[in-house]
Amino acid sequence: MSALLDSLAAGFEQLPRRDALGLGASRREALDAAVAEGLPTSRQERWKYTSLRALEQRQFMLPYQCEATVADVDVELPLAPRLVFVDGSFDVLRSDLRGLPEGVELQPLSRGLQGDDPREVNVLGRRWEEDDAGFWRLNAALAVEGALLRIGPDVEVDAPLHLVFVTTAGGQDVGVHLRHRIELREGSRATLVEHHVGQGGERPLLNSVSHVHLKPGAALEHVRVQRAAAGASLIARTEAVLAKEATYRLLSLELGAALSRHELAIDLQGCDARAEVRGLVRSRERQHVDTQLMLRHQSPQASSDTQWRAIAGGRSRAIFHGGILIAEGADGSDAQLETRNLLLTDSAEIDAQPVLEIHADEVKASHGATIGQLDERALFYLRSRGLPEVEARRLLVFAFCRSLLEGVSDADLQSQLERVVKKSLFNDGEAVA
Repeated sequence: MSALLDSLAAGFEQLPRRDALGLGASRREALDAAVAEGLPTSRQERWKYTSLRALEQRQFMLPYQCEATVADVDVELPLAPRLVFVDGSFDVLRSDLRGLPEGVELQPLSRGLQGDDPREVNVLGRRWEEDDAGFWRLNAALAVEGALLRIGPDVEVDAPLHLVFVTTAGGQDVGVHLRHRIELREGSRATLVEHHVGQGGERPLLNSVSHVHLKPGAALEHVRVQRAAAGASLIARTEAVLAKEATYRLLSLELGAALSRHELAIDLQGCDARAEVRGLVRSRERQHVDTQLMLRHQSPQASSDTQWRAIAGGRSRAIFHGGILIAEGADGSDAQLETRNLLLTDSAEIDAQPVLEIHADEVKASHGATIGQLDERALFYLRSRGLPEVEARRLLVFAFCRSLLEGVSDADLQSQLERVVKKSLFNDGEAVA
């Protein structure tokens, strides 16, 4: 067994018994399965571009084994209402739930587990059958915190709801395992900002699983900002299930962490369901960013539109696998996927894999991928107009990805996201590389 699994298994024995609904047996089963199967390896198809050999040699403490930290926390996007989690623990002082409209329930998972609602048990007790699901089994065994969001029928939430996940860890290698459940009932609408931010030179392991359930006619705009610490290892899975005429709009900004892998599975289960996926990856130095997207059209007239951008510099590597499956019976589906990728240095690498699998009739579907460098003619034109080379390169790089942000419905949120993206793209004033 790897050092990582050894350390987490030892931490499991000290897991706080805070589960009022009796999750002990399912947690033990998930842990035993994770230990037996081990972590995914590059010999497995979905992990062939991402090696975990360095990560599995490290040891991590769980949040309740670490000393409490009192460091100042910069939430970066000061939005409210919000839930704030610091080093995997709910921070009641920095959270702000004022202004929640009637029909909206937003609370930490730890409080939900103290109640009598079986949905929390159903989420945490889920079994993972895949042979490369080691991290999700660890999450099922070790997650004692996360966010629960439920919005009642026909409720429209005007202000964006904000989930903030901060790591400080006080110099300790901490393994944070979080589980989230987001549920919008019939006809409801909301914007949710999921924000991961790291402080200092910490090297945490962040393992999160999010379940998104949209009932008929519901609409969710989900903005995910990943600005984890430069030394962090972040493994995440987002599952979204869309019922009839539901709409899921995702903007995912992968801007931090040394190692980042995001598995995104979207199931369009109802007729006329729609998914709009926008993604931006910015990698530099030796960052490794792996995105695995699977869109499954399972009912007639479902539609999806995916635009993904990657910008790689230094000796970094960005991977994007974009899969679309149009199942038998999903007639009339419309699926579009486009990934554009920009290499800023000769030593950076981008692997783009659009995949289309069709088992239905009368569908409209397309996919495409491009990889290139900055247009030297455009760069020359800008410099001929008096712009210094650094400023000209910044202008072109930001123009490459700005269209992804234009679809954000809240104008204030869009301007704040532009500020965060510029800060990440240009590394607080450094040249683009």
